[in-house]
Amino acid sequence: DSEIATVLRVKGLLEFRCQLDSTDEQLVRNVISRTFETLRSQVKSESCVLAVSDSPVIIWPNKDAYATPEEITPSTLCEDMHQWIQADEQESSGKKSSKKKSKKSSMSVINLCLMTEVTKPGPLSAPILTKTVLKSHFVNVTLPLDCVVCTGRSNTIKDACEQLIEALTHQLCEMEKVTLQNMKGMTLLVPEPVHFLLPEPKGLVTVVYPVGVPDSQLVAQRKELHEQFELPDDRPYFRRANAYHFPNEPYKDGYLRNPHLALTHPTLDNGKVYLVQGIYSYHHYMQDRVDDNGWGCAYRSLQTICSWFQQQGYVERPVPTHKEIQQALVDVGDKQASFVGSRQWIGSIEVQAVLGHLLGLTSKILFVSQGAELASKGRELANHFLTEGTPVMIGGGVLAHTILGVAWSETTGQIRYLILDPHYTGAEDLQVITDKGWCGWKGPDFWDQTAYYNLCLPQRPKVI
Repeated sequence: DSEIATVLRVKGLLEFRCQLDSTDEQLVRNVISRTFETLRSQVKSESCVLAVSDSPVIIWPNKDAYATPEEITPSTLCEDMHQWIQADEQESSGKKSSKKKSKKSSMSVINLCLMTEVTKPGPLSAPILTKTVLKSHFVNVTLPLDCVVCTGRSNTIKDACEQLIEALTHQLCEMEKVTLQNMKGMTLLVPEPVHFLLPEPKGLVTVVYPVGVPDSQLVAQRKELHEQFELPDDRPYFRRANAYHFPNEPYKDGYLRNPHLALTHPTLDNGKVYLVQGIYSYHHYMQDRVDDNGWGCAYRSLQTICSWFQQQGYVERPVPTHKEIQQALVDVGDKQASFVGSRQWIGSIEVQAVLGHLLGLTSKILFVSQGAELASKGRELANHFLTEGTPVMIGGGVLAHTILGVAWSETTGQIRYLILDPHYTGAEDLQVITDKGWCGWKGPDFWDQTAYYNLCLPQRPKVI
């Protein structure tokens, strides 16, 4: 949203310490609540400090937003804090960000660290130690606070401090609720905040979940959240896999996400663009130390599809390896045992079978007797991306590709296909991938006009 200038994200660890000497459940609950109340007071106290990451800026939010260095005053605009932040060396010179800065990084985030000032100015008195020997049941838990506040263009640091302290206090209330709800005897589960980016105009929302409780046991909580935010009840929004990935957080697995966002859309007369919904990883030849150059393109397209279902929260299992894909086809009776470990290629029908067997998904197959006919499939493909929004695998001859969207004009029938090409063998370099067309828009002449093609259109399960 153009109104949101900067997102402030505060992270920090707070020590939750209390003594539980009673076995009376109500007394224990009261002690836990009092401990949370103490933590809320700590956050509202003058010793609470916010340090801006990668910068010399330190703010005392409860001392009228006093800050150092002295050039920063309570009336400084939030977005002016960017100039104090040192850009990561690699990021400023790295290849990845040199391409047109597109929608991908439209959210500018300032990270802050929640700290507590433990020393006071002035002379220090000598410490006095006393030792008391007692048998007690102590609980010591580290709470991972993680709050997000969206600030507008006119918001000052003083405004932001008020919002942040309110958000931290609210998060501690939510943590208290989750801790008390999930108590088992004297065992406490750590509450953990998770951020989700909901469809506009709702934006960023934070939910506190108990660590160690799987998504399958949190269905009731998710149903409540869907009702609260008036979201459809046929797709996941609040599973942990749906957690929002902030622009400045690298993915640890090394795969590129959504390279198509760096592209500009083609312009067609009365044309509309229909795209994959959500996040996928780009899987292609030679990754994962597997040399599948010349035979693995459909496997890679299938892996891209599996990554979409995993990252949308539909399935929890990791993306299958070539061997697991081959074993699945043996298990369903499609191939002989000797197929496992071979270098034989697969097609759309096999992709459909593997998605069904490993992920429990259904897929539609669209059959095209010759490539020239693909130009007439605009309506079907547009409808698929509008309703299902999943990546499509297309196989023809000995080649497989992933279709991520179409630009299609209902009046002229003109069509362009957004293709993710699994035949790429290079490094995860976004600029090369988009400049050289490994991810790019293609016209109808991209297809072999005389070969027949099968398209596998995976369907979303209706779950939350």
